[in-house]
Amino acid sequence: MDNVDVEAVPAGFELLPAGLGFTDAIAPCYRKVEGSKVAMGLRVEQSHCNMMGICHGGVLMTLADIAAASGVNLARGKKSGSPTLNLSLDFISAGRLGQWLEAEITNTTVKRRFGFSSGVISNSEGVVARFNGTFYLPDHKGIWKVKERTDGFLPD
Repeated sequence: MDNVDVEAVPAGFELLPAGLGFTDAIAPCYRKVEGSKVAMGLRVEQSHCNMMGICHGGVLMTLADIAAASGVNLARGKKSGSPTLNLSLDFISAGRLGQWLEAEITNTTVKRRFGFSSGVISNSEGVVARFNGTFYLPDHKGIWKVKERTDGFLPD
């Protein structure tokens, strides 16, 4: 990232491990869990940018989806898959090369079979996008490709 100001990864964020399926497409991606709050983040790299040189909308959607599902799963106290039923995202401004983008959950509601989560993706200049997600909460562990992990990314 020559001639680009590269923002630091904020304290408290840990790098997500490789091997998490489609999440790897936006790597390196980071997570922070503090009590009942979860946030996801990434520093915009060239691989995240579109032809206009700004963060691709698909990267923002993926970051929002992962953050919203993580918020629901944290609220229900389970490490499990929660398939996305709906995800809406309003693009407000651009994420630029080198900027830190952080998806923060602002509201989460968990019902018996559905979870609802909303939040914002921000950079150092303000809000980049806002999002709302609805997730299915199955009553089984689901089908997992990986049987064993040592990093806490497998359901109980």
